[in-house]
Amino acid sequence: MRALLKFFATGADAAPITDTGRINTLYRRYRLRIMLAITLGYGLSYMCRLTLGMVKKPLIDAGIFSPAELGVIGSALFYTYALGKLTNGFLADHANMKRFLAVGLFISALCNFGMGYSTTVVMATIFWGLNGWFQSFGAPAGVVSMTQWYSISERGRCYGIWSTAHSIGEGLTFVFVTMLITAFGWQYGYFWPALICILVAIAYWMLVEDRPQTLGLPAVADWRNDRWASEAKPAAESVFRTQLSILKIPAIWVLAMASAMIYVTRYAINSWGVLYLQEVRGYSLTEAGVILMVSTIAGVVGAVGYGFASDTLFNARRPPCNLLFAILELIGLGLIFFGPRDTTLLVIGMVLFGVGMTGLVTSLGGLFATDICPKRVAGAAMGVIGVFSYIGAAIQEKVSGRLIENGITMINGTRHYDFSSAIYFWIGASVVSLILATSLWRTKLRD
Repeated sequence: MRALLKFFATGADAAPITDTGRINTLYRRYRLRIMLAITLGYGLSYMCRLTLGMVKKPLIDAGIFSPAELGVIGSALFYTYALGKLTNGFLADHANMKRFLAVGLFISALCNFGMGYSTTVVMATIFWGLNGWFQSFGAPAGVVSMTQWYSISERGRCYGIWSTAHSIGEGLTFVFVTMLITAFGWQYGYFWPALICILVAIAYWMLVEDRPQTLGLPAVADWRNDRWASEAKPAAESVFRTQLSILKIPAIWVLAMASAMIYVTRYAINSWGVLYLQEVRGYSLTEAGVILMVSTIAGVVGAVGYGFASDTLFNARRPPCNLLFAILELIGLGLIFFGPRDTTLLVIGMVLFGVGMTGLVTSLGGLFATDICPKRVAGAAMGVIGVFSYIGAAIQEKVSGRLIENGITMINGTRHYDFSSAIYFWIGASVVSLILATSLWRTKLRD
């Protein structure tokens, strides 16, 4: 265990570089490649997390699993992801991001290979649960790496860019993975993403760096002469105490519940949206994937737009943007589920939902927490928010699976689905999230 912890631990500070020109060159080089790696890498890692939602209908039609069983299997990932995001969030504040990211994603890929051979509930639940644990390395490590290399005055924009990873990953899953499943069968929906994620793990190892100070560089706030640079920073031995101190911030608990509610809706659409579009709206698997991809493309705009709007229009205040994006998300859900049965209006609903949802995930799922907690413990802040978020997603998976199965009727040997109860559950969660997030209107930033 000591050897394992030493392997993942952040390195010691190197002798400071005194050449200003060299410092500037190294900072610009490393910042660019780290941002590209954690954004594109995290996006691609989603393909090893979302495949189950794409293979649900083939598995149901083949009689391998029922909707309720798929709800149990799917919830296993969210429960382990929630626990992992908490513990790994605390560990990430002490870790070398290069190793943390690479190893986590590599083992996640191996779990996906195992899923391709799992046709029993027990084995699928074990592999999918393990996958959730190792997937949970990604987000805390990405955010910690970002806060180490980008200062608070630019964090909203950078976090928005990084948050496009959600949409990149979801879009690739909805289109690329559904095409693989249609062409080769459900097992290849696991095999190919696993192979891609092994390559991404190698890229993490090559491109991501440890903290700037381990390379002899000054802290990023000092390098940028940021107004936050003069703030007192916790000593190394007090990091854990600082991590625990965030639990005393009331806004963190409200934010955690708001995030949990929005993650109910987020993963409801990711996990059951393809099945809904196939069974209720009559689209093929590929068509359903393409329609959901529209929301992910819009999500790229939502993530970047949220970061820039909250930084520039609202002076880094997140609550006004939260309200705006929540309204867009709810309008989008209304069009998707209650609008006329018209593909054009469905696409418009997906656009509004994608912009609003991804903006909210950017804020409630991490950015807002890193704003109101000390920067040195960004991983712990992400962990606290993450455990609530993914418990919400896990509960959603089981509840949605049961509600959807209860809505099935057999007519002349054909399944007919009634998603009404599940839809009201999903929309209700978004409304509760809006109310909770709006209650944090006067919350102040800190670093």
